[in-house]
Amino acid sequence: MTTDSPAADKHARLPIARLPSQISGRVILPDDLEYESARVVMRGDVDRRPAAIVRVANAGDVARVIVLARETGLELAVRSGGHSAAGHSTTDAGIVIDLRDMKALDIDRAGRTAWAETGLTAAEVTSAVWAQGMAIGFGDTGSVGIGGITLGGGVGYLARKHGLTIDNLLAAELVTADGEPLTVDEASHPDLFWAIRGGGGNFGVATRFKYRLHEMNGFVGGMLVLPATADTIAGFMQAADKAPDELSTIANVMNCPPMPFLPEEVHGQIVILAMLAHTGDVAAGERAIAPFRNLAPPLADLVKPMPYPEMYPPDDESYRPTAFDHTLFVDSVDRSRAQTIVDHLDSSDASLRAVQLRALGGAVARVPVDATAFAHRERRIMAVVVSFYEGPDDLPRRRAWVEGLVAALDQGVPGAYVNFLRDEGEERIRAAYPGATWDRLAGIKTRYDPTNLFRLNQNVRPA
Repeated sequence: MTTDSPAADKHARLPIARLPSQISGRVILPDDLEYESARVVMRGDVDRRPAAIVRVANAGDVARVIVLARETGLELAVRSGGHSAAGHSTTDAGIVIDLRDMKALDIDRAGRTAWAETGLTAAEVTSAVWAQGMAIGFGDTGSVGIGGITLGGGVGYLARKHGLTIDNLLAAELVTADGEPLTVDEASHPDLFWAIRGGGGNFGVATRFKYRLHEMNGFVGGMLVLPATADTIAGFMQAADKAPDELSTIANVMNCPPMPFLPEEVHGQIVILAMLAHTGDVAAGERAIAPFRNLAPPLADLVKPMPYPEMYPPDDESYRPTAFDHTLFVDSVDRSRAQTIVDHLDSSDASLRAVQLRALGGAVARVPVDATAFAHRERRIMAVVVSFYEGPDDLPRRRAWVEGLVAALDQGVPGAYVNFLRDEGEERIRAAYPGATWDRLAGIKTRYDPTNLFRLNQNVRPA
């Protein structure tokens, strides 16, 4: 193991060399055999070379790395699942706190709670609590780390029934910028507990979360593929808005990938690839899903009673997309706007282009706007426009296509979901944390991280 890393700042080499003797986990340096695989994150357009990757084993390891970063001035990144669209899970020439070896999960079946370390993925926690007849809602991708998705909010398959992930967060353990471990909840450090529920990684490194779990007495869900027309898209969003809270939906309007259960003539056509998730009585689930099936003869109908963890497909570690995307809120998708979506998708030849539409409301909207740092409780639909691109030369025209469709869909609804932001500048971060939310977060940041050590995030600078 060498300590003469060309990526490391000269004054930081000696402290990094001492890390292995101070850490219970593993320290991975650029000349180590596992370095190349350890530094890879999910996004294919993020290619960075940290001076050290520390696969921490416990909160004590986290504290020691934080102190080292503070004393040396090395940039500090924190990785849970590595899905950050902005590439915040890694760094050039800095240190990565890699939480993926911290996977302890303590489930209290009687109390319907669980303490989960933040190296766990959404799929790992979901499968474990399902085995005991319960559920907690994360997002729609199983390989996402619970650290990032929880701190940013957590909009997923159970949102309309049980709220965001942060609405089911009862407590957290985190290490602050001075290396101090804290347990925060409504009674202990309530200001910090408010901030980490939506405020991202600005305030410390979360090492454990305590979640409220929900009984799952039945589940109906899966993929429904429909032809994409102005009528089916608008009808889908109208049905999603009127659906009972037990049903959450995601409509991906996109060019159809070559899925084996669809005929070849459908591949490449613009379709609605919908994910439907109903928690509760199976018969009620079938009734709730019927309006979507009735929009048009389905091209594929994989919706059925199933174990909830099957909503997450198997991980594909080779999947590292290069994509440009933009998230926004809209109030409605009527027939005219639906036609705009179809026309724009038809006009592109990108290998994958899509508009994702998530109907919000339900339990998400019943939480007061100022109860957490997620300030968009009243928004009705969250949209994401995305296009894959093939290399740097292809990016400008794909970006222009995304921006053109975003402008066509924009209804002047303010806000952004922080977990879907790329590196888009402070204006967009302020859109995620509008007005009083920003001011309160900045004040809390000043108290807990006055030097902005935790800045590789959608950053709220100290006041």
